[in-house]
Amino acid sequence: MTSVHLPAGDVRLEGDLVEPAGARGVVVFAHGSGSGRHSPRNRRVAAALNAHGFGTLLFDLLTAEEEESDRCSARLRFDVPLLAGRLGRVVSWVRAEETANVANVANADNPPGPARGPVGLFGASTGAAAALVAAAAAPDDVAAVVSRGGRPDLAAHALEEVRAPTLLLVGGRDLEVLSLNERALERLDPAGGHALALVPGAGHLFEEPGALEEVARRSAEWFTANLRK
Repeated sequence: MTSVHLPAGDVRLEGDLVEPAGARGVVVFAHGSGSGRHSPRNRRVAAALNAHGFGTLLFDLLTAEEEESDRCSARLRFDVPLLAGRLGRVVSWVRAEETANVANVANADNPPGPARGPVGLFGASTGAAAALVAAAAAPDDVAAVVSRGGRPDLAAHALEEVRAPTLLLVGGRDLEVLSLNERALERLDPAGGHALALVPGAGHLFEEPGALEEVARRSAEWFTANLRK
């Protein structure tokens, strides 16, 4: 695991990058409300993706100062345009095709590297909305999306523009979010290969035994099918 400092407009964000040898692509994680790169649920899914040969990048969508403020206001965690913009800049960093493209934003703690292949996005809760907006804005940079318990209604204005094959994973007991995802699937382009899948018996946080393992399995299958060099 490499700690990286990611350029995102006028801020730099903290991230953890894992790149297995011969990785078939990189999955960038966008965490949900009130969470960050240390989310145990996302880290468990990331470890499973690493075992399947995918690189992963977990990063904080907010700075430490912003997180402190957001604990009181809960405002920034729902600012999807802000979060999607930052996610898009991080995707651009990952997608840099030449070392020279990265050198001007790198520092001693964040050395430039080679092209990393196709990029997928894994978004949870509000982070899934940011992932969908970022995918719609950069169709050539995002190859696939997985949403875990996502809030696609917060990305409603962008759904028709999402070209990356998107898997909407929802807990079978998370009925309100299931309804939101069913309506979102109707707005996604049916030619895009999008799908909605239930994790039986799971609630919104997928805390039930075996639920996260099912999320990881389905995510690995989705990225294996859609992240191609």
